[in-house]
Amino acid sequence: MEAGHGPGQYRRPSLSVTLALTIVFSALIAVATILSIPLPAPLYEITWAPAIYLALGALADPVTAFAATGFGSFLGEAFNVSFKGGGSPIYPAGMIWARAPEVLIIALAKRRGTKALTVAMVGATAYETLAFFFSDWAFYVYGLFGYGNPTSVALGFTAASPDFFTLLDLVFIPAALALIQAAGPAFRRLGFA
Repeated sequence: MEAGHGPGQYRRPSLSVTLALTIVFSALIAVATILSIPLPAPLYEITWAPAIYLALGALADPVTAFAATGFGSFLGEAFNVSFKGGGSPIYPAGMIWARAPEVLIIALAKRRGTKALTVAMVGATAYETLAFFFSDWAFYVYGLFGYGNPTSVALGFTAASPDFFTLLDLVFIPAALALIQAAGPAFRRLGFA
């Protein structure tokens, strides 16, 4: 049976639709990353992007959501590091490493109800936090990417521990759930289920 021609079936989005969605959401995530709230050192910033990519993980297919989150996060953070000052040149790559896999975690739960989706978003945010923490811990211990001189494991742990403030992104989960509710019908019309 072809997709879209039977009970419970949906049409798959065309390549042009997925490409357009990737481009539009990459731009939206980049802008939401650029429009960040500066935080005192050593935290750097909090961005508006989590509500968008958390919702996108549930609304789009995993490949489209992964690509849009990775590209948008990289471009937005590259702009922040280049033009807003502060931050390490490794931050844009770190955004891909920490953010893009979050949508894959969310995709696992997107058809299992709101409770499972919320738990997946919490798990995705925990993943992002640990991705930042463990990489920064290693960077401090070995003195990589402008993280100072090599230091002990304990001092590296202490220096990287502000990364746990990334858990503040949990406040964006209600907004992401609202976006999913509002945009769900449009995404289904496009062929995303």
